[in-house]
Amino acid sequence: MQSDQTADNNQSALTSEYLTFTLGKEEYGIDILKVQEIRGYDTVTHIANAPDFIKGVINLRGVIVPIVDMRIKFNAGEPTYHEFTVVIIMNVLERVIGMVVDGVSDVVALAPEQIKPAPEMGAALDTDYITGLGTINEQMLILVDIEKLMSSDEMQIIDHTN
Repeated sequence: MQSDQTADNNQSALTSEYLTFTLGKEEYGIDILKVQEIRGYDTVTHIANAPDFIKGVINLRGVIVPIVDMRIKFNAGEPTYHEFTVVIIMNVLERVIGMVVDGVSDVVALAPEQIKPAPEMGAALDTDYITGLGTINEQMLILVDIEKLMSSDEMQIIDHTN
């Protein structure tokens, strides 16, 4: 009995938990430890000259939070805003950032053998932020390193000089 318990503890120590969400027809996953809360989409204050994918900012309990629409960023179809639109509030590199997605699906635990390396796409497509592809019941899950994505030069959300 003791050895079974040890095996279970070792297995759970190796798994990683991801919050899964949808953008268009694709499922994505981010490290659950980066997620602070999940909220419905609310009105944002628009910022002049911001890139299209930055919808604006919200005041979240005294903290000004930039809101990034991942549907625009990932070119995942025309974004619509309704009662099912969700904002994932995350702590990324000591900043609070909101990410608009079509919907939140689940929290899943993936063992290392369920995660395949991200394919090489060449210089034309920046996929540095994709850590791998997870498989759950024959379904593909694109695993995103949210810190790498949000701190990329293209996103301009997090200042590298801090």
